[in-house]
Amino acid sequence: MMRELLAIATPPPGHVSEDEWRLRVELAACYRVFDLLGWTELIYNHITLRVPGTEPTFLINPFGLAYREVRASNLVRVDLEGRIIGASELAFNPAGFMLHAAFHESTERAHCVMHTHTTAGMAVACSAAGLMQTNFYSAQLEGEVAYHDFEGISLRADERPRLARDLGSRHVLVLRNHGLLTVGENIAEAFAYLWTAQRACEVQIAGASLGRAIPISPEIAAKCREEAFQFADGGKSAAMAFDAMARAALERDPSFTR
Repeated sequence: MMRELLAIATPPPGHVSEDEWRLRVELAACYRVFDLLGWTELIYNHITLRVPGTEPTFLINPFGLAYREVRASNLVRVDLEGRIIGASELAFNPAGFMLHAAFHESTERAHCVMHTHTTAGMAVACSAAGLMQTNFYSAQLEGEVAYHDFEGISLRADERPRLARDLGSRHVLVLRNHGLLTVGENIAEAFAYLWTAQRACEVQIAGASLGRAIPISPEIAAKCREEAFQFADGGKSAAMAFDAMARAALERDPSFTR
């Protein structure tokens, strides 16, 4: 995370460790970035971030707040059984907890999990064709997109193994009839995958009325995937892109650092 943000993001006395506070500030910044981009759904949807420690726990937004109201201090820390760790005046959305816990408990690289209900993402998720290999952005996701069939609102723990199984080793999961989900080693990586998937969906939807799209060959798509700058340089470009958006959020309203 950029230095200027961390410089003003000092944890309140006796609140949490400096390491956890850093994660809280970065996650709160991500919620504000989503708000800037319009990737919001009233008080619903979630971005979660794993907290290192002896017991698996992760941070999630408090239920009832819009993304523009999320702050480092009001994020809720929970374990994989749904128990709140530490003090919290607000609870969390059970559906969001279940969906994200499925990946935090089973997928080692899923330090960050993002889920959206954007119009373009949901439209592609509702399409039998799914995400088509027809544009610049979808080509960069060659071999990275998986699908999970709709099982209703994500409230049942028995769905967790199927979610993890369907994601497999990929980073993007199209939840059929539902929306998009990405995982990453950190916020910047998960954001890079989600931004790319979202753009791919937007272009696919925009071009749908123009007739048959020009398909991209598997060979060219594979080459695009290897050369995609946000995935091919060890995460440097992804980090710079997210930091640029976080700076915009900071300029708009720095309250998320508290």
